[in-house]
Formats: sequence, C-alpha cells, structure tokens
Amino acid sequence: MKTIDIAARLRCGVAPVILAAAMLSPSIAYAQSAQESDDSGISDQVIIVTGSRIAQREIDAISPVQVVTQEAIQNSGVTNIQDLLLENPVFGTPALSRTNSAFLTSGTGAATVDLRDLGSDRTLVLVDGRRVVAGIPGSSTVDLNVIPTQFIERVDILTGGASSLYGSDAVAGVVNFVYRKDFEGIEAEGQYGLTQRGDNAEYRANVTFGGNFNDDRGNIMVHLGYSNQEGVLSRQRNGTRVDNADTWAYITGDPADFGTPITPFYSSYAPQGTFTAGGDKFTFGKDGALKQGFTTSLDGFNRQYYRTIAVPVERYLFAARGHYDLTDNIQFFAEGTYSNTKSSREIEPFALASDDIFSASGGLVPIETMVNGTPVLNPFVPAAIAAAAVDEDGDGLRDITFTKRLTGLGTRNGSTSRDFYRFVTGFEGEVFDRFHWDVSYVYGRTTESQVSNGQPNVLNFANALAGIPDVDDLNNNGSTTDVICASAEARAQGCVPINIFGYNSITPDAAAYVAAEQSYSTRISQQVFSANISGAAFDLPAGPLGIALGFEYRKEKSSENWDALTNAGLNAGNALPDTSGSFDVKEVYGEINIPILANTPFFHSLSLRAAGRISDYSTVGTVYTYNVGAEWSPTPDIKLRGGYARSARAPNVGELYTGPSQTYPSGLIDPCDGIGLTGGGALGDNCRANAGVLANIQANGGEFTLVQSDLQGISGFDSGNLNLKEEKSDSYTAGIAINPRSIDALRNLTLTVDYYNISIKDAIVAPPRQFILDQCYNGGDQSFCDLIDRRQVATASNSVGSIEYIDAPLVNGGKLKVEGLDVAAAYTMKIGDSGRLSGRISYTHIFDGYVISVPGGSKDPFAGEIGTAKDRFTANLTYGLEKFSINFTGTYIGKSYEDDQLLAAYDLNPHDISVGPEFYLDSQVRVMPTKNVELFFGIDNLFDNKAPMILSGTSFNTTGTNTAADVYDVFGRRFYTGARFKF
Repeated sequence: MKTIDIAARLRCGVAPVILAAAMLSPSIAYAQSAQESDDSGISDQVIIVTGSRIAQREIDAISPVQVVTQEAIQNSGVTNIQDLLLENPVFGTPALSRTNSAFLTSGTGAATVDLRDLGSDRTLVLVDGRRVVAGIPGSSTVDLNVIPTQFIERVDILTGGASSLYGSDAVAGVVNFVYRKDFEGIEAEGQYGLTQRGDNAEYRANVTFGGNFNDDRGNIMVHLGYSNQEGVLSRQRNGTRVDNADTWAYITGDPADFGTPITPFYSSYAPQGTFTAGGDKFTFGKDGALKQGFTTSLDGFNRQYYRTIAVPVERYLFAARGHYDLTDNIQFFAEGTYSNTKSSREIEPFALASDDIFSASGGLVPIETMVNGTPVLNPFVPAAIAAAAVDEDGDGLRDITFTKRLTGLGTRNGSTSRDFYRFVTGFEGEVFDRFHWDVSYVYGRTTESQVSNGQPNVLNFANALAGIPDVDDLNNNGSTTDVICASAEARAQGCVPINIFGYNSITPDAAAYVAAEQSYSTRISQQVFSANISGAAFDLPAGPLGIALGFEYRKEKSSENWDALTNAGLNAGNALPDTSGSFDVKEVYGEINIPILANTPFFHSLSLRAAGRISDYSTVGTVYTYNVGAEWSPTPDIKLRGGYARSARAPNVGELYTGPSQTYPSGLIDPCDGIGLTGGGALGDNCRANAGVLANIQANGGEFTLVQSDLQGISGFDSGNLNLKEEKSDSYTAGIAINPRSIDALRNLTLTVDYYNISIKDAIVAPPRQFILDQCYNGGDQSFCDLIDRRQVATASNSVGSIEYIDAPLVNGGKLKVEGLDVAAAYTMKIGDSGRLSGRISYTHIFDGYVISVPGGSKDPFAGEIGTAKDRFTANLTYGLEKFSINFTGTYIGKSYEDDQLLAAYDLNPHDISVGPEFYLDSQVRVMPTKNVELFFGIDNLFDNKAPMILSGTSFNTTGTNTAADVYDVFGRRFYTGARFKF
C-alpha cells in the first residue's frame, strides 16, 4: 500500500524542523514533510491531510491547520485529551467539563470542545477522518472521554468552515483524532498525580501491544486503558467552604467591589425551616427552640459545604485496529473502540418551598384537616405557629407557608454511567496507479444510565403534610402521641406523616416515603457508509490535477427517557419530556486542485482549490455547501493562501424533536397593560383583538389591569421545532506561511499568520419571551401571537385576559460572528553534539465576536468577555538530550471583562469591570535510564496561581468554585509522576 499519514512520514527521518513545527504545526509542515521525503526513499507515497480529501503528494489545506503530536501529549501528562486541547487559543470555553457539570441534570463529567466559541455542536469531531457518535443525547457533540489519549498519534485542528469536505457541523472547524497504526511491540504506562493540597488524585494505566503477521501483510494492535480522577468537593478547599457572594452585585454596585466576597452569604432555605403564619415569621434556633423572626446570616444554610469543584471521572478504555493486504492493491481494515465512563455529582440538599407542593394556592398549606366536620390540627405544628395562623383562603382551615432545606433526604446526588461502542470496517486500495479509494462502514452507539436522589415526590409530600392524631390509639387521657396521614387512601399506599418543624425533624421512614428517585437513560446511535476515490486525474504543465469524489450515507438516532415523576414535574422541578427522533442524509461531494503555475519567476507554485457537497436530509431537504481557495508560493520559502467556505449545520435530533418542557419565566412586561377601550394605535388593536383582554378592559373601568399574581403566573413551554432549517455560515481565511529554508540560520523556523472571519446566519435559537410579546403586539406578527395563550375567564388568583402561557420553540433567528488572527511559530536548533532546543508558540487575537439572539436584535458581544479573552497564547520550550529532556509550557489568558448585558443593568459601561490576565506554567522532566524505560515527573501550575474571584451574582461564576472554573485553573499546583516501558 502506498498511502500513509503524516505521522508515518514524520517517523521516516524528515528534517528536524518538521518535528518542531508539528508540535504546533502550521499547515506548512505538511508540505515540508512531503518535500523533505525526497531524500527518504518514499517519494512515491501519497498523503491525505485534514482539510483536503485529495490523496496526492504535496497537497495542503487552504484553511489553517494545527497539529498536536504524540510527543506533545506525552509532555503534557494529561489524563483526558480535552485538558491539552483547551490550552490552544483556538478553543473556547467548553460546554462540558469536570469543573462545570456538577449542577447539570445530564452530561455530568463529559468533556467537550468548542472551536472559536461558536458552540460545541458547530465543531465536528472525527477519528481518522470519520465521524464519531455523539455523547450528549439530541446533539452531535462528542464526549472526549471516549478518546484513548495514549492511542493517539496526533490531533489535527482545522479551523474555518469545512462542510463541503466533511458535511454538517463543521461550521467552526474540525478536530480530527488520528490513531496510531502499524504498531509492533509492547508499550505500557502508569501515572499518578496529586495536587499540593492533597486532593484531586489521578491514576492512569494503559498498555498497547501489536504486531505483524503473515509475512507483514497484516497488523493488529490492541490498547487497554484505565484512568481515575477522584474529584474535589468545595469543602476541601479553604476558599470555597462557606457561602459567599459578590459585594458589587448584591450590595454596592461599585465596580471597585467586584470580586470582594460577602461572607457568609447563607441561603434562607434552612434545615430547621421558616414558617409564616398570620403575617408572622418563625424559625428554630440552634438550641432547637422555636423563635420568631429569621436572620439569614445567623439562621441560614451554608450550601457550599455540599457543593463540588470538580466531579470524579473513572474510565475504562479498549481500542483495537488491524488491517490485512488481500492483494498488493487491496487492503481490508477494521477497528473497534469501547469506553465506559463513570461519574457522580453532589450538591446541597433540596430547597423546598410550600408553593412547590401547593402551587395552585400560592403555597398555602392547611395545618388542619376536616374530620367529621371538625377542623383537626396537625399534631406536629408548634402551638405558637398554630396560634398565629389564620384561614388565608376562606376554606375554614388555618394556613401557613414554609420553606425548608430537606437535609433529611440527604444531598442531591447522582451517578452516571456511559457506554460507548464504535466499530469501523472497510476496504481501501489503489487503482490505475493514480487513485486511492476506500469504502467503509461505521457503527457507533452511546448509552447512558443515570440515577439521582434528593428531590421530593410532591404528591406524597402533600399527603404526608396532612397529619392527624391516630384516634385508634387513644390513651386513658383521651389523647395520643401517634400521628397518621389524614387520607385513608394514602395510608393504604404507605403514607408516613412528615414533621417539617425544626432540625432533624424528618424521620427516616418519612424521608423514604417522600423521596423521589430520579432516573434518566439515553441511547444514541450512528451509522455511516462512505465511499471515496481521489488522486491525480492527469498531469498539467504545473503538476497533476488532483480530484476527489465521494458518497456518504448517515443515519442518526437519539432518545432520552426520564422517570414518570420528572415527566410530570412532580418532583418539585419543571416537567421534562422524553425525546426521541432520527434523521438520515445522503451526500455526494467533489474536490479539485488545479495547479496553474510552477517553477517560474515569482511563482514557485500557484494553484486553485474548490469543493462542493450536496446533502439530502430527511428533515430539511437539500443543502448545498462549497468552498474555493488559492495557494501561491512566490518562492519555496513563502506560501500565501486564502479561501472562502459556505458551510451548514442541519438541526439535530434534540432541536427537532424535543417535546414541551415547562418553565416559569420572570421579569416579563405585558405590552397590553394599560390599554383602553379605544386608542393605542396598532398595539391597542392587537391587544383588543383577544376576547380575554377586551373582557378585562370592560371589567376594570375601561383599562386593561393586571395584579401581581398575573405577572407571577406566567408559564410556558420550551420545545424543539420540526420546521427548523439548516444554519448557514460564511467563513473567510487568508494567511501566509514562511519557512526560510534558503537561509541557513533560519531554515528550522516556521511561521504562519492567518486571518479568519466566520459568520453564521439562521442560527437555531429560542426567542426570548419578551421578544415574542413585542413581535405579536407591537409588530403584529401572527406567528408570534400563536405562541401566546391568554386566560379567557378569570380564575381564583388570575385575571381574565392575563397571560397563561408563552411558548418558545426553537427558530432559525440568530446570528453569530467571530473575527480574529492566529499566529503560530516553531523553531528548533542543535546544541552541542546531542542536544536539541525547540520552541513553539500559538497566539490568537480576537478582533470581534458577537451573537444576535433574535431577528433585528442588537449585538451582544462576547469577544473580550471572561472565557473569550481577546488575547491568548500557549508556548512551549523543550531541551532534549539522548536520555534526558525537560520542557516548559506556558498558557496565557488575557485581560477579560464582565458580561456587558449585566453591566448595563447596573448602568455601567462594557469595560468597567475586568479580570486581570493570567499565566500558567507547566513543566515536565523525562529520563531514559535504558532504551526500554522512560521515567517522567511533572508539575502543572508551577507558580500555584489562584483563580480570580468571580463570585455568585456575576455572569461567569461556576457554582461551588468562586470563579469561572471552566476558564481558570481551580486545582492549583499539582504533581504527577510515571513510567513508560517499551519492548
């Protein structure tokens, strides 16, 4: 077989500059590797690179490509490849990671990447150029936990739209994990790490073995891996043990107070409970005695003690691949991957309010039950509360309201197990000595099982609150200390009365009765059949005309199922629907590379590139994507390149099929408020067109009038939308790559500078509900009016004409844009007889970045805000001898700002609050005492930098961490050590 990958070419002894450049790799490294191979005896071999489908020597990607090599992975000591990729400034803040998923109802412990901060679903993740089944249900987002880090040969990072080459989702770019091939021997590794504080222990062990067979016609290799990251609880760190909040956000509004904690800042939902009766508030003191009044700083609850900084993640990984040459020109190949990922989460016990149980009455809880026509007091109710309570709703029974932290039910906790399977099989070969072809079938499946605890069953809780004396257990004095549930039907179903008054008041039996175990299961599957052919069609004066053609069929299915209580919203949370759906797509693509000039003055080479893809979706119909570009090398040392790409992202299963999920929005303003019987222009006419609004006006002296409960009584449903169309993006790139090989002192230097501009239109978004109201009543758009449901008759607590529901299905209405500059450089030099010094740097500057959430809306800039600093870089310096090496890696995050929308709410300008720049330095030493043994020791965050204080009440706070934990290092200085064995 004559087709090899880049890593194989690097192993063939190419010039040292290639190895240095590939550490970060400007894409010029690919061209160099092909050119340098003339001296290696493999000049007839061809390359398929990320960014092009053409199998041809000296082909390069028009769009910028960076490479993370196996050596860079080893130098980093990372357990999960996500941690290394996030150091690269082309990646934005991850949607899911160990440090930001503790509070999520799903996705705990998942690891995702997000190129250019445009969203994980707009970054396409591949393995060896083929798709990978999603790890998050309803989406296309791949969980990087399934990638066996030590099985990776390299990672290609292609930035810019690439849908014409790879299909949907490649809007921001492509991350292609290239696995090792043709491995012979045994390689084993073990590693242990710990933070300076003695937590977040990490264990890792793996072994890879393989060999050739049948006179080297075939090869099989197998990888087994295990890793365990133990996690960190908030109470394990001094700075996060006690609830706090931001002084600026909650008290002063003075930017100088940003990051200054209010400590403690306890929750008013306390374990002993707070009770309002007849306008008086009661609680219990630390001594257990009932008292009147409640002071949060004294009587409140410290949530931080139960929260999590980083969730634990345990992984088992298996990967195998093999190939066999059936003939000199036909090869069979197959591979399989299995991953099991376990994670868990823990947060504070549930905060229950009485309106979670009795929402229809506004949270009024009767403390009496009518028995044989006589009100009977719940024996658990303290006498002082009973004496203060009055009949609030006119039903003849005294009422109270309450809040209580349900410590008796334990913490809210959950365990998650994900299983990932992926199988690939196919054939590849060569025909006519000019074309490479392959056909393959990919099957992938991800299943997840999650069990959670700590929330209440509201139906059982309501039954348990209605306690009465057990009249069958009267003593000689005509009284009883036993309490039973008032409902005979509930008693028959095992009802246990609950005492909510005071500390540790809930008995284990009552807790077991009211507890609601929550279950969640998912299944995602993917099937892909593809056929490709590429090569040199014929020779032109300037070189061969490269072409690639292909066909792909893909089918995606996804389902997620909640327990019945969650479906109905009966565990004191919003109702969450089950979701199930599928789609398929048939695609054909073509790519062409036309050499125009070569080896002429000022035109060492000039070529044009174009590609196109036609995709026929079962959901959105036909989608066209394409790109064009050009490369010009005036000399062998300089290459200029530029391109334009139209890309697309089809809606995924979740966006299409997610059922209605209830929510209760706040802060809405009804445009019809104050409208009279006449006047008001188009707004007045649109309001009065609703019979309920007109009835309200007539009933209120000629003016539409609302009460407080009307504004608080608005609900609605979020949902998918079967009428969604594809997102479209336009990306422009232009750059220069320099490798001055003609200058001896600089021949080992590579430098690339690339400009990018990516804009997305028809982005899939949920329109804000205030926008829906404005478009209906001020804009007269009936499609938005259809999403609003007003009450046509008055209810006990709501006025006629008041809004009952505003639904917000997803729509194609948003826009996103990001524009910036990438600079990458690498250099290597010999020192002495056997020493070598190499360095690399990757820098990104963002000129602009914003999102527009609704049509005609204003820009909401994200460039420069926390998590999307305008300036970022990562740099590496390595010095190596034959049996020793040391490297340093620095990561810089530039000065960043608080969210401009939040600042505007405080009448502040966008740059009035900032977080200073941050620089992290990591280091590793490797020693090779023998040719078969390598020992290594590393320190991450060498300077023990503390994460900036970004506290509760601000936009980017990650709950439980006192910072933006998905942006900054929350672990501090940490150490690891390990060994590798090769035979």
